[in-house]
Amino acid sequence: MDQRDEKNLQFRYLIWLYKTTKEAFDRYERKFTQIELDEYILRTIEQGLKEAYLPAEKKAFEKYVNSLRAYIAEKENACLKLKYKGKKINPEFLFLDVKLNAIEKTIVKMFGKQEFDRIRNAYHQETVRRILEDRREQEPIIGGKK
Repeated sequence: MDQRDEKNLQFRYLIWLYKTTKEAFDRYERKFTQIELDEYILRTIEQGLKEAYLPAEKKAFEKYVNSLRAYIAEKENACLKLKYKGKKINPEFLFLDVKLNAIEKTIVKMFGKQEFDRIRNAYHQETVRRILEDRREQEPIIGGKK
């Protein structure tokens, strides 16, 4: 095996390692990000409810808003249980955070910041592509129910 083949193997391994570690880390982080977005969406819905509907319409609409509010609270509790063990942060979460940072630094050291940025962008694009191409029949969450 020549030096070029060895570098290519290292490069592919680091990409695989980055991908698998980032996916594991994102399983923790995405839930907290989702809560922030869910809460913003809920506030926007509540504002629209106050401004745009007649009292009779608001009452029927309220049950969906309350359901969404309960869904968000349930998700937040599940997130806290996932990320924290008692009052301490889950050691697996901490390890994944440190490991991901180490992998990123290794890629930058061996292949440069520009190459790391290319890998990170490719990972993002691939993740978005998979989401958009998901063909499973899914109902949108209405009032917190799937």
